[in-house]
Amino acid sequence: MVVKINENYLKLKSSYLFVEVARREAEFIKENPDADIIKMGIGDVTKPLVPAVVEAFSKAVDEMGDADTFMGYGPEQGYEFLAKAIIENDYNKYGIDLDTSEVFISDGAKCDTGNIQEIFGIDNKIAVTDPVYTVYVDTNVMAGRTGEMQDDGMYEGLTYIKCNAENGFVPELPSEPVDIIYLCYPNNPTGTTLSRDQLKVFVDYAKENKALILFDAAYEVFISEDDVPHSIYEIEGAKEVAIEFKSFSKTAGFTGTRCAYTVVPKELVGYTEDGEEVQINPLWNRRQTTKFNGASYPVQRAAEATYSAEGQKQIKEVVDYYMANAKIIRESLSDIGLEVYGGVSSPYIWVKTPNDMDSWAFFDLLLNEANVIGTPGSGFGPSGEGYLRLTAFNTLENTKEAMDRISKLEF
Repeated sequence: MVVKINENYLKLKSSYLFVEVARREAEFIKENPDADIIKMGIGDVTKPLVPAVVEAFSKAVDEMGDADTFMGYGPEQGYEFLAKAIIENDYNKYGIDLDTSEVFISDGAKCDTGNIQEIFGIDNKIAVTDPVYTVYVDTNVMAGRTGEMQDDGMYEGLTYIKCNAENGFVPELPSEPVDIIYLCYPNNPTGTTLSRDQLKVFVDYAKENKALILFDAAYEVFISEDDVPHSIYEIEGAKEVAIEFKSFSKTAGFTGTRCAYTVVPKELVGYTEDGEEVQINPLWNRRQTTKFNGASYPVQRAAEATYSAEGQKQIKEVVDYYMANAKIIRESLSDIGLEVYGGVSSPYIWVKTPNDMDSWAFFDLLLNEANVIGTPGSGFGPSGEGYLRLTAFNTLENTKEAMDRISKLEF
């Protein structure tokens, strides 16, 4: 007998995108140790936790150090105090009612969007937008829902929905029957959004075809456009066909603190091979109670503080800061003749490479000539070729400096 591996992992033809970006950065720094690198690639924040969050975090840590207030294992689904705050602040104000049993607190939306597919059959047909956040694709490859990657950069067995300048970055409905559709809006990586009517098209499709939408709304706090929904549940009937993921990472600077949540409505059902309806909420609950011990108590208290009056005020200042950066990037690149998208209701700016340059070539040009790091669009799928993603999460000073450097380049 020998140890057998999961051979689906061998289908992953390249390293995780951001690992490759980091590798090239490290190689450049090794050869140019005095270079002043400005990182605008990985979507990590630079602003610290706001004071209201730090105060709540610190108080909760003190509680953990006192025998009278110490907290051991908490509920795997998350503490009710945080679930209630989430419902009241993120949903009720948009006319959406939820029960606390439909909100599952976790340590990250990235984990949840990958883990959620465990509760669905291996033979489900998956659709993703193209370009796409790589986790949606890679986790389904790992699970065995795809074949090998083809010469066109697409995995056999996956349905890709193109989102590019030609269709205004508005995905069309799948051209073939699918069971599960991943949507992320405001979109990562393109920074574009969908209106209510555009999102309703997908909700209606899912209802008509007994399909499921996995809706990643990690960036909803950055929405400034009136007709862009903050939750898919603003669309009538969405509770019957959609699971929603949200995160405190970009909202409140929790990238290193780790807290997020997933909403699984009780109206949502899947089907057995025999066509029997099965509620999805209890399945996710079973998965979490078996494989997850919950986000830590101090972290959940810190997340709760983001909803206090002071916390909301402080976080809005941070969000406004990043969106001011996004405006600088968008306008600066437009002024030098580059095509740019996003950056209005999103911290991501999607840049068309000049002179039909390929994505990695443009990445290398910015790194070598301007010492600025972006993320090559091709790493997000075939339709990302010819684009590069920049983030607004650096400091104002670095953002201005990066744009000044890029403006001096000759394309």
